[in-house]
Amino acid sequence: MFSAVTCICISISHDYSRASDYSRPSDYSRWGSSDDDNGLGDSPSTVSPLSYGGPASTEDGYGMPGRSRYCLLASKQMVGIFLTIWVRSELKDHVRNMKVSCVGRGLMGYLGNKGSISISMSLHETSFCFICSHLTSGQKEGDELRRNSDVMEILKKTRFLRVHDADNEKSPETILEHDRIIWLGDLNYRIALSYRFAKALVEMQNWRALLENDHLRIEQKRGRAFVGWNEGKVYFPPTYKYSTNSDRYAGDDMHPKEKRRTPAW
Repeated sequence: MFSAVTCICISISHDYSRASDYSRPSDYSRWGSSDDDNGLGDSPSTVSPLSYGGPASTEDGYGMPGRSRYCLLASKQMVGIFLTIWVRSELKDHVRNMKVSCVGRGLMGYLGNKGSISISMSLHETSFCFICSHLTSGQKEGDELRRNSDVMEILKKTRFLRVHDADNEKSPETILEHDRIIWLGDLNYRIALSYRFAKALVEMQNWRALLENDHLRIEQKRGRAFVGWNEGKVYFPPTYKYSTNSDRYAGDDMHPKEKRRTPAW
């Protein structure tokens, strides 16, 4: 979950050949850091250090104190965007070739308040890429095109240092070269309905009608963003924009001082 908007997690399984890699272990620091120096100064497509390993863990819940089921593999922050990767403890030593790339899409198309953090890694013979993004906000007509532009620029500018493994296989350099890709975060796509109409559909739990008017789905069908990508099943109400510590939408009639926002995912 990022900011006030629910994560929209989209994954793609390759239908065509992609490069795979199995390279040297990551030489990033195994101790966490705040990465505060990677905020507004991050350049698009910068390959930067990230927190790796560290002492953080979660207990397995099976009555075995001290046995960690999951461990922190990597974390990276760019202003309000944060991405963290956890793995089962027994898999940690099989993760190789971790790299990170940050793309700023904020003010002047550069600053890091909007944009993405991408982490590339290999698990056994499969390459993975995780992208956490915060795209352009706004619900006026045409704002969805700006979000589409953010996506295209992230795909274009995200670059990972290419290395060769012992079998001379090349590691992925771009997002789409990976075998498995997970894209998540605050994509900021809205629903093309009035507040009252959208609110009525929410109260009826008519997710299908809401999704038919979801800008992300519309842009996919028009071939302008995330073509060929698959989104997980949506079976919960829009979480944008709830008032603090509640499941009530901002701007409900009972609280007219709050700015009204049309519900969206």
